[in-house]
Amino acid sequence: MPEHLPRRQVLRTAGALGLGAAAAGALSGPAQATSTAGLPDKLTAMGVHHGKLEIRKDPFGTTSDGKQVDVYTFTNGQVTISMLTWGATIQRVETPDRRGRTTNISLGFDNLPDYATLSPYFGSTIGRYGNRIAKGRFTLDGTTYQIPINNGENALHGGTIGFDKKVWTAKVVQNDKAVGVAFTYVSPDGEMGFPGELTSTVTYTLDRRDTLRIDYYATVAGKPTIVNLTNHVYFNLAGEGSGSIEGHVLELNAPSYTPVDAGLIPTGEIAPTAGTPFDFSKPTAIGARIRDDHPQLVVGRGYDHNFVLGGEADDDGLRFAGRFWEPEDGRTVTVYTTEPGAQFYSGNFLDGTFQGIGNKTYRQGDAFAFETQHFPDSPNHPNFPSTVLRPGQTYTSTTTYTFGTK
Repeated sequence: MPEHLPRRQVLRTAGALGLGAAAAGALSGPAQATSTAGLPDKLTAMGVHHGKLEIRKDPFGTTSDGKQVDVYTFTNGQVTISMLTWGATIQRVETPDRRGRTTNISLGFDNLPDYATLSPYFGSTIGRYGNRIAKGRFTLDGTTYQIPINNGENALHGGTIGFDKKVWTAKVVQNDKAVGVAFTYVSPDGEMGFPGELTSTVTYTLDRRDTLRIDYYATVAGKPTIVNLTNHVYFNLAGEGSGSIEGHVLELNAPSYTPVDAGLIPTGEIAPTAGTPFDFSKPTAIGARIRDDHPQLVVGRGYDHNFVLGGEADDDGLRFAGRFWEPEDGRTVTVYTTEPGAQFYSGNFLDGTFQGIGNKTYRQGDAFAFETQHFPDSPNHPNFPSTVLRPGQTYTSTTTYTFGTK
């Protein structure tokens, strides 16, 4: 879900200046263990003959206040992930198609200044509260809190300076089953108006069966708060910058969704998807109904809605959320999560003003995002699952993306 702001509006953050010189300095070895959800029928796992698990760290740039930003690149020999300490951001996801041709399938930039001033959350870890809060206001234990407005009259993705615009600390995690990075950020009490000091660690690991696992962990000190962490990676399974994703085929495990008002704030209703353009219970092209005159598609300019997930969880607490397939080259991504919902966004507000990696222009409908999370504006809807975290409690969440071909 993007911020609906004027083109190229500069986010008032610490500007980032300069690019780091390339430096090799590699770390090699296996990484943190992960459990892999079973692949759905007819999908081909790409991890049968993978090579050694490897990770390396290189400089990516320096912020205006002198903080070093690094890029970690980790691979299982077939899938390669690049992540920045700026915003704990997924910069690149390189996967092969059914013919073995590898390309980057995630949107991003090749320089730090663009991430600091232009990025509509490309690949970012989002917090303290992913998605929208109506008028940026919520009440907790009788106290009303105000988050800075940055999306019309609402707060989006944690306010004007969210976790996506922070430099996270990073630690390589490794064993013989997976490789990755644990990112940590401590948000002080009162930052962006949120109460309590929140310590968040988000661990990204890639295993030998092409599953990228994201484990979220957070605790709060001093005061209760609200938490809704997610990642905002944008995918185009035909290749980043290659054109529209309307031909991608989508299957969702979502018997209902949360309709929104003109500001894309949930009305509070939980509505069935059956018989509507929001029913993806059977694999359907994203573009098949996107221009229908359904009022929810009109207000969102396409899909920009929270889907309420159904079904039972497996032994790890994960349940099937969705599967995307690009028919021409055959790439797939299958998502499992512990979260109750997922925001499916069809790239409606990409407008050609973003020049991504390799100077590729991103236009409307050129990518999709699938943000597993609690529901938008949950603090203002008692019938939605709670996002309150109190001192002494632990916030945990897991989402997996399994890359394959069909």
